[in-house]
Amino acid sequence: MNKLPLAKRVQILSMLCEGSSMRSISRVADVSINTVTKLLVDAGEACLALHDEQVRGVKSARIQADEIWSFCYAKAKNVAAAEAAPEGAGDVWTWTALDADTKLMVSYFVGDRSGASAMILADDLRSRIVSDRIQITTDAHNAYLRAIEEAFGADADYATLEKVYRTDPAAARGRYSPPICTGTRKRVVEGDPDQAHVSTSYVERANLSIRMQNRRFTRLTNAFSKKFQNHVHALALYFAFYNFVRIHKTLKVTPAMAAGITDTLWTMEDIAERIEANRPQPGKRGPYKKAT
Repeated sequence: MNKLPLAKRVQILSMLCEGSSMRSISRVADVSINTVTKLLVDAGEACLALHDEQVRGVKSARIQADEIWSFCYAKAKNVAAAEAAPEGAGDVWTWTALDADTKLMVSYFVGDRSGASAMILADDLRSRIVSDRIQITTDAHNAYLRAIEEAFGADADYATLEKVYRTDPAAARGRYSPPICTGTRKRVVEGDPDQAHVSTSYVERANLSIRMQNRRFTRLTNAFSKKFQNHVHALALYFAFYNFVRIHKTLKVTPAMAAGITDTLWTMEDIAERIEANRPQPGKRGPYKKAT
């Protein structure tokens, strides 16, 4: 079987993490689109395992959680009329939980916007935190209320931050004009959270990076994910890159180094080597038998 040189694999993975489309990567790297897709799948599986193994025992004081919208194959309202829509087609939400101090992406989950998805995120977050007590801030989405309560109980100081919007009548005539934020409402749900740190600014900024550095999140283009699993794999690769490889401009180290879960600056070569280590090894061939 032909195997891409390490430098070529690193180039493709780096371009995937910097917002290039898969077809543009195939042209620049001079490989087939199937090669890019196969490498993305392998990288996604390896990075899912990497996150699950490495992002453990996190000592965190403040967590901010949020969710970011995208879609697969077609928007939810268009799935019924879509031709040969695959499983997982429709709106897709990426749930994220970020440490406010180290900017480490502690936990993430790709699913819908239901309470079940919120529960998966909260349970996964709880399994990765070793702090006796943390402060958690989310938006006012009701799915968080039960999820945080069941996962943390009284072991967290939990508050929600709701943004208040108004629509500018002049801007409303524009199809894509966003509403104007006029203020926020803070609500204490559990414990005694520090009001000065009831904020979702860091996780919202992290979500902006997700949208800017993943071509699949680019609005008003045909770059959206066509398969749900490819969407998951692309995000797994990005979060490994974000946590372990890219130096945070403010911290001057990677989030993983700031959080103390590694003392090494990883490179994309390390990610590529993890892919090889994660690849199933071929079994031994049986003895040759002549057909009769």
